[in-house]
Amino acid sequence: MTDQQLDLTPIAPPTTKGSSRRRSVAVVVVIVVAIVALLGQGVLHSLNYFDTVDQVVAHRGAIGTATIRLEGVVKAHTITRTATGTSFWITGSGSREVFVISHGSPPQLFQSNVPVVVVGHFRSTRSTTFDGTQILVKHTSTYIAQHPARVKAPNGSVR
Repeated sequence: MTDQQLDLTPIAPPTTKGSSRRRSVAVVVVIVVAIVALLGQGVLHSLNYFDTVDQVVAHRGAIGTATIRLEGVVKAHTITRTATGTSFWITGSGSREVFVISHGSPPQLFQSNVPVVVVGHFRSTRSTTFDGTQILVKHTSTYIAQHPARVKAPNGSVR
């Protein structure tokens, strides 16, 4: 063979169809939307909202017996130990109060005049008694420094 018999002209690549390109873009868009939706749901479900005593008293009918997180301050001289846990009153701003019956042991820092969040629900749609399943004591990161005698280490010693 000689150089004259070989055809060395470049061959154009086959043209791609526009629908194939659109399909690829659509798949990428669907994947991105799915990832954003999953991340968004994860963030929304990891947030812990609570309702204050004032909000709960004002919207008592709309809350019904749904499980909520109720925030308030433990009223002084109202804590009573029961066979199944603790009962007490929590107050909001002003004179609004809610009676709480909590099942289980309260946390170590639980006492009068401390802010708490109680997880639970009202006994019925018209009841003013809140059945709590968990008590969370609210405090700042400087709480231990301000009140070292209130916090005990797991071995029982005071920090």
